[in-house]
Amino acid sequence: MLFLSRFQFAITIIFHYFFVTLSIGLAVIISIMETIYVIKGNDIYQKMTKFWGKIFIFSFVVGVVTGLIQEFQFGMNWSEYSRFMGDIFGAPLAIEALAAFYLESMFIGMWMFTWERFNKIVHCSFIWITMIGSILSAFWILSANSFMQNPVGYFMNSYMHHVRMTSFWAIISNRQLWNEFPHVIFGAILTGSFVVAGCSAWRLLKKEHIIFYRKSINIALVVALVAGMGSIISGDAQTRYQLNNQPMKFAAMEGLSKNSTNRGNWATFAYSNPRTHTTKTYVNVPYVLNLLSFHKLTGKIKGSQTVNKELQAKYKKNGIKNYYVPENTLFYSFRIMAISAMLLTLVAIIGLWFNRKKSQLIITQKWFLYILGLCLWIPFIVNTAGWLVTELGRYPWAVYGLLTVADAVSPTSTIPSLLFTNVVYFMLFTVLGLTMIHLSHRTLKSGPQTTNDDIYAPDTNINKPKDPYQFDEFEGKSKD
Repeated sequence: MLFLSRFQFAITIIFHYFFVTLSIGLAVIISIMETIYVIKGNDIYQKMTKFWGKIFIFSFVVGVVTGLIQEFQFGMNWSEYSRFMGDIFGAPLAIEALAAFYLESMFIGMWMFTWERFNKIVHCSFIWITMIGSILSAFWILSANSFMQNPVGYFMNSYMHHVRMTSFWAIISNRQLWNEFPHVIFGAILTGSFVVAGCSAWRLLKKEHIIFYRKSINIALVVALVAGMGSIISGDAQTRYQLNNQPMKFAAMEGLSKNSTNRGNWATFAYSNPRTHTTKTYVNVPYVLNLLSFHKLTGKIKGSQTVNKELQAKYKKNGIKNYYVPENTLFYSFRIMAISAMLLTLVAIIGLWFNRKKSQLIITQKWFLYILGLCLWIPFIVNTAGWLVTELGRYPWAVYGLLTVADAVSPTSTIPSLLFTNVVYFMLFTVLGLTMIHLSHRTLKSGPQTTNDDIYAPDTNINKPKDPYQFDEFEGKSKD
């Protein structure tokens, strides 16, 4: 029963997170595109805003549906968690629903249907408010999640066995939150950026609407470069914070079963035996672990075996003997996340060089367009890997040090009901995902000319040595 409850929540939150990050990222991209339209008065940027706005709306709708399913599960499968955490979890979720979510929901409607009713500046403010609302939604959700990782500002009611909030300020100033929040937002912006750049790359391979998609790639990759660097910096801060806050998680991420030495070997590959919890590492690079962990050449890190003994002594009243996390999953998820972020940042740099003015490299180097096209899927894998590290890394705790996962599950859940809902949810998510992909693909095939009857015919003269940003027939004029 516990396994089925965890599996159901896992598939729900992972699928929901696909569209949360995509929505936030696309909202940022679209806000920038419409702002450029307001500043330059060039109709091509208005078309870009409307075109990519369609995919943003698809992702927003699917994100809302999956978010509702996720919240239902707190009462269905995790009622003991809800009872224990209600006083803490309720406040951020209420603010998220009543303020941030309503804010973005209201202004996304105003943005969609009022293109001809307001001037450009006012209309542009609607998408910026929508984007801010989506980021605020993430903030309030993450404030609750951060309490689960690092409980602060609470009082334990031993008689009722639940936690009560003593300081709302402590909840929203939680150090875990301010390490986690920027990393999630940068990851979301990276997702939206590479979805726009990747989709544009596939259309360029078909030689469709060259100028439109080149400009889309340029904006997306500039934003991706900033987001990629932000992800790396914020990821480093968050990882170093776990060194003392959740040492078992950190040991698993680095493949340490025994305490490290001053040599600071960083393992490229490793395998941890799930029974003995001993780790065999391969291709060890000296001093890199110390540089990543302490930003210096010296230092020692506790291995999982040492940490397990310390946790046994600290929480001996719980009677838990095994505080080990899924070590192999965390080890490789962490490397997938970190290495992919660096590779995506590199792809953004190369793409901007190939797509610079008076250059046809982005068109002639088809191998790079294929790479860029495939990169649209990588952020989803990276974000999933990051959440696996975050959530699996606190096992066996649902609320770190206070409530175990086993104690959080609903006592009324049954295996038949869980099997049934697992199948139903999986089928529902599959249908929603395929529908989202189908609608997005149809939008891309229809092309930007569907946003208005305008001037975007395919360019058949891409081999001519001209500046691709200076074709007069593609330079839209301001309607104002």
